Amino acid sequence: MNSPAEIANICLGNGINKVRRPLIKTFVLSIIGGFFLGASSLLSNVCSYNHDGGLGNFYFGLVFPIGIMAIYCAGAELFTGNCLLTIPLLNGNITIIEILLNWLISFIGNFIGAILLSILVVYGHVPNLFDKTLAQIAVATGTKKTTLGFGEALVKGILCNFYNCLAIWVSLGGRELRSVILGLWTPVFLYASCNLEHCVANMYYIPAGLFASYEYGLDRPSLSWGRLFYKNLIPVTIGNIIGGAVLVGIVYWYIYLKKNEKDNLSSITPAIVTRTSAINFNNTSHYVDNSQSELQGGNDMNTIHEINA
Repeated sequence: MNSPAEIANICLGNGINKVRRPLIKTFVLSIIGGFFLGASSLLSNVCSYNHDGGLGNFYFGLVFPIGIMAIYCAGAELFTGNCLLTIPLLNGNITIIEILLNWLISFIGNFIGAILLSILVVYGHVPNLFDKTLAQIAVATGTKKTTLGFGEALVKGILCNFYNCLAIWVSLGGRELRSVILGLWTPVFLYASCNLEHCVANMYYIPAGLFASYEYGLDRPSLSWGRLFYKNLIPVTIGNIIGGAVLVGIVYWYIYLKKNEKDNLSSITPAIVTRTSAINFNNTSHYVDNSQSELQGGNDMNTIHEINA
């Protein structure tokens, strides 16, 4: 497996690649990412609807990571995973303008993809499942998420993206697809089972509840487009940034990449420069040359190192 120091350098290289990708491609990949995560959010409700308590949460968490895996295997972008761009930012490889622009494009793209899926699901009458119980669940889920207090939503957002970005970090330690998927699945299972708040998932859940209330004539006293933003997306997004960009990105950059006067660079650099195997996908591999802070190798969309969850 890759060591934590190697993982930090892989994240560094991935971040450089992300900001150098044309913005239109980032936007399209973000729409796909919102669509994929919305699909796993729908599936989680389908699989857990008839189970109460811990068992329902278990089934919910069991299938929710499928969307993250689809994003990873097929190639897509999530705003939450891009919070790790603080690693190349602090290392001096990208600028604050580049990271903010990437976050804005990926956030908007994710929102469009999730909204699009919610429209297709509701008006394709998928909520007719289980004698229209799924429609009631959609409205109840959206209502629950728009009645959280600001502090509660913020803290749940922090915890959620801490584990989400930890999933990315752990998965980059693997060198085979099965180990990467296990690394992704475990932390995502944890936060999904605990009903923590993921801003992109909520871009599906809350609009799906709104559309279901329109289509099925269900009561929604605490569910509105305004509450989607000020009661959920704003505090949850702030929390997601803190959890991913600060608690994972900044902390691991400080531990593994920040250079102090006493650092012996020769003990780190050779391992990074000469280690080119890492994980191979479609006969393409990546490594980071720390002396140049540049990503070397083939097309980033063909390598297993490009994790976008």
